[in-house]
Amino acid sequence: MKTIRRTAPLAVLFGALLVAGLAQAGEVNGKVSAPGLKSVANIAVYIDAIPGKKFDPPVAHATVDQRNQTFIPRTLVISRGTTVDFLNSDHVAHNVYWPSINGNKALRHSMTIVSPGHTKSFQFDNVGTAQLFCNLHVEMAGYIVVVPTPYFALTAYDGNFTIKDVPPGTYTLKTWSEDGKPTMQTVTLTDATTSVQLTVNK
Repeated sequence: MKTIRRTAPLAVLFGALLVAGLAQAGEVNGKVSAPGLKSVANIAVYIDAIPGKKFDPPVAHATVDQRNQTFIPRTLVISRGTTVDFLNSDHVAHNVYWPSINGNKALRHSMTIVSPGHTKSFQFDNVGTAQLFCNLHVEMAGYIVVVPTPYFALTAYDGNFTIKDVPPGTYTLKTWSEDGKPTMQTVTLTDATTSVQLTVNK
C-alpha cells in the first residue's frame, strides 16, 4: 500500500507536466493565394531550420503508392530522416528514380524495379525536393519535399493549411509548389493559434 501511495502523486505530477508541455504548443492556421498558378492545392508550407535545434528521424514511415500508373500522393512532404515506402499496387512493374535532390545530381537515386505487389524503401536524409519518375512509364511524375523540421503542411483545395504542435517562438515560414516561386515569411507564434496569409507567385 505504501508503494501505491508514493507512486500515485508521481503519476499525477508527470501527467500535469505532460499537459503543461502540450499546452505550450500552438498552431499556425493560414491561407495561401496563388495568382497565376493552376491551383492553390498541394503547396507545401513549413517552418525552416531552427538554429540550435535538431530533430530525430521519425519512427513512422511515409508511403508513396503507384496505382494506375500514378504516384499517390503526387506531392509528399516529409521531415529530414523519414523513410518512405514505395508500394506498387499496379499489375505492372515500375522503376522509381529521381535524378537529383534540389538540383544536386550527386543525390540521384534509382530503386530499380518495384515488382507488382512489392515495396521498396528509402530514407531521405537530405533537405530539398526530389522529383519522382518511372523509366518504364514516362507519364508518371511526383514530388517528395524533404523539410528540416516536423512542422509542415500541404494546402487543401482552397489554399488553407494548419501546422500543429509548434512551440512558441519566431520562425521562418517557407513554401514550395510545383509551378510557383518559393516564398518565405517571418512569423512569431504564441501558445495559441496564429493566423497567416501567404502569396505564391508564378
